[in-house]
Amino acid sequence: MSLVETVKNAGIVGAGGAGFPTHVKLNAKSEYFIVNAAECEPLIETDKFLMRTRAADLVKGVDMIAKELGADKKYIALKAAYKTEIAALEAAIAEAGSDIKLHKMGYFYPAGDEQVIVCEITGKSVPERGIPLMVGAVVDNVGTVLNIVDAFEGKPVTDKFLSVVGEVKHPVMLSVPLGTSVRACVEAACPTISNYAVIMGGPMMGGVHDQEEDIDKLVITKTDGNIIVLPKDHHLVRWAHLKSESMKNRAKSSCIQCRMCTDNCPRYQIGHDIEPHKIMRNLYRETMITDNDEFLRVFGHAMNCCECGACELFSCPMHLAPRKANVYIKSKLRERGIDVPKNMEPQERPDREIRKIPTNRLAARLGLSKYYGKHLLTDEPIVLEPETVEIPLKQHIGAPSTAVVAVGDKVQKGDIIGQMDEGKLGANVYASFDGEVIAVTDRVVLRRESK
Repeated sequence: MSLVETVKNAGIVGAGGAGFPTHVKLNAKSEYFIVNAAECEPLIETDKFLMRTRAADLVKGVDMIAKELGADKKYIALKAAYKTEIAALEAAIAEAGSDIKLHKMGYFYPAGDEQVIVCEITGKSVPERGIPLMVGAVVDNVGTVLNIVDAFEGKPVTDKFLSVVGEVKHPVMLSVPLGTSVRACVEAACPTISNYAVIMGGPMMGGVHDQEEDIDKLVITKTDGNIIVLPKDHHLVRWAHLKSESMKNRAKSSCIQCRMCTDNCPRYQIGHDIEPHKIMRNLYRETMITDNDEFLRVFGHAMNCCECGACELFSCPMHLAPRKANVYIKSKLRERGIDVPKNMEPQERPDREIRKIPTNRLAARLGLSKYYGKHLLTDEPIVLEPETVEIPLKQHIGAPSTAVVAVGDKVQKGDIIGQMDEGKLGANVYASFDGEVIAVTDRVVLRRESK
């Protein structure tokens, strides 16, 4: 079976992002294959753990994937400060006789943005709203590559490693079956507060949840790699609730047009047409402009926002919300059916290097300094074995999988429970332990088989 078919059958999707089905991404030819191991945001430990503990498998996977892609340039992009991880990878590369290169990056945000990584390594800027393949590169993260290695050993995606950080006794690494409740993960990390909010992912782009009923429904999926536990009154939690009308009023009354949101924007710095200070300046006019051509001229560049949050959570001295403004304007552009042209040949700006945002300063600006710099105390993960799991049939970009099991069915770990429909973008879903199906909705609920 080919690599692409093996990946497709194993249900592999991007393990650290939006969950794009990996078999589609790898069905191509490219000059570069790049592993994104830079862990874009503060307080995330998972990729570092995987590089330390599975370095040989990662090297094996990179060589395998690059061969499939025809990529003669192979890179693992990671922070230069990851001394232990670099040593492990260098030893594994030497042992394998591989020609993989380590691209050692500074500690800046968003170092793990795939378009930033592509620019750093290739010197080329990905076209606006484009993908790395447009400049001859394919990028996958560490977890995705290791899932591919596992797939060739007959293991579909059934488990997840993830770090739990923040208001916990100390950062921990968990190994859990897919569908494990987030509550169980937090409790395993010994939270230091009882009334908490969680961020699924990183503090800049992760999903914020502070309602008890919402947290109760959260389960671990293929794309989860980190949980941040925070007090409910933390700045990041309050910020998540800023309403559109309030955001617009603040922009109208307080924006000083300093350009910091634009100058520090990573997409602007790789040459994209995105100037959030102009969006903020004109936001009050949004309902007044009836002509679509004029609306495109004034607001069209908002479509190039990658929603990284650098503008509002680091750059703005007035504590305004350019990212939220761009997201709002994007929705209005879609409502009007306006097709925004793309610059297919953007050029990196000359001051990009000095505009990189230091991660330690970002952590301070986010109010996370008390958690920053704390690392895993051991490379032995805590293994959770919950009695029940709720496995979503949609853990990826595209159409949800179709359940192929019914209540009362007995399944074993690795059995398919949700099948990708032929001809649709999607991914298969597998049972994460031996057990019985006790419910099927948009999730398949399994109860563990008694031992």
